[in-house]
Amino acid sequence: MYIELELTHILRTMHTLERRIVERFPLSGLAEVAAGLCRVGEETAPTLEHLRRPIWPVRIAAGFGLVVLLALAGTLAALLSSLSRDFGNLGVLLQSIESAAQDLIFLCIAMWFLLTLEGRLKRRIALRAMRRLRSIVHVVDMHQLTKDPEHRLTPGTTTASSPVRQLTRFELSRYLDYCTELLSLTSKLAALHVQYLNDPVVLDAVSDIEVLASNLSNKIWQKIQILDTAPHLDPSSRGVRQSALLGRPSRAPHLPEHVDR
Repeated sequence: MYIELELTHILRTMHTLERRIVERFPLSGLAEVAAGLCRVGEETAPTLEHLRRPIWPVRIAAGFGLVVLLALAGTLAALLSSLSRDFGNLGVLLQSIESAAQDLIFLCIAMWFLLTLEGRLKRRIALRAMRRLRSIVHVVDMHQLTKDPEHRLTPGTTTASSPVRQLTRFELSRYLDYCTELLSLTSKLAALHVQYLNDPVVLDAVSDIEVLASNLSNKIWQKIQILDTAPHLDPSSRGVRQSALLGRPSRAPHLPEHVDR
């Protein structure tokens, strides 16, 4: 239970995150992204089950094809052996050996195709899911793109074409934190696809998604650190600073750092 990723636990975390986002930002696009990620997570269950179990029709067909190919290879070997006893037809024997070598090469290629057919079918299914998860990562990045802490810390620097920014400093920090959690959960969904599928191509695709999500999370956390370390310049915090300078209790209570997020 504690050494493998479990889809049920990931789904529970995703639904909890969706409720947190809806409760704090009910009309935001990020809430729709969280809901869409939950739907993708629920649709992942049959895909993972398909990747985990063997495809018996493909295996039976591949086994039957291998038997036929081995029978053909035995027939070719028997023909070569009968020709090799007749030393007078040396030219015919050499031509037969050349033709048999070519046939054996094609037979080996056909055998390799049948043996890897199941893996390639599962790879196509997994890569289709990877493309979907990669798109979600980019969608999350688009939602945090205009959430710049500089405009929150230095108000009055907007232009006519600047996006509307109505989030407070605390709300902006929460919004960015939710984006990092969405990125992390998306990468965990991707990692589930290689937990029971040993395919190097799918593993590379999952690694690319994890690296992309990690890089975007680092960029978002830089914004959060700016909000946490920069001096409070919000209008709501002016009364706190003035009351502190005058030695009076503030009417605007300061949010503790351990507040439930």
